[in-house]
Amino acid sequence: MSGDLDAHIPARPSWRCHACGALWPCSPAKLRLLAEYKGNMPSLMVYLVTLREEAAEDLAELDSGERPANMHTRFTAWVPVNRSK
Repeated sequence: MSGDLDAHIPARPSWRCHACGALWPCSPAKLRLLAEYKGNMPSLMVYLVTLREEAAEDLAELDSGERPANMHTRFTAWVPVNRSK
């Protein structure tokens, strides 16, 4: 994937996008990740769940110990999952 999309990475500990300032993963980051992990959604899910937990810890520290409630939706609910097996 090319340069512009590569700039959409998380700024820690806020977990906002370095490039656009949106909550990460922003739309360009999602597109990049889907392209990088095309054909391997289970690995993408493992990666995103790991980052989701890191983000939840970082954000809890910033917000006096409270874990954010929308982390599943933000980090993993958008990944296409084939459930027909």
